[in-house]
Amino acid sequence: MEQDQRILARITEMVENERELRTSLSAGEIDSTTERQRLTELERELDQCWDLLRQRRAKTEYGENPDEAAVRPSSQVEGYLE
Repeated sequence: MEQDQRILARITEMVENERELRTSLSAGEIDSTTERQRLTELERELDQCWDLLRQRRAKTEYGENPDEAAVRPSSQVEGYLE
């Protein structure tokens, strides 16, 4: 459970970073290219965190050890909907 809380805290932090990027763009502090690059990185990491959290919860639900869940490569996580 403690690990799940850390993952959720990281997700919250990244969502806040996303908001800050959008605010920085609106304020003219960064350009749209920089915003897009940083958002792409954040989105990949967010997807990986959500995937890890889902893995951990599924393992717990089925009586397995959630600590055996592992971060999967973004290329694998990003391809779920394709």
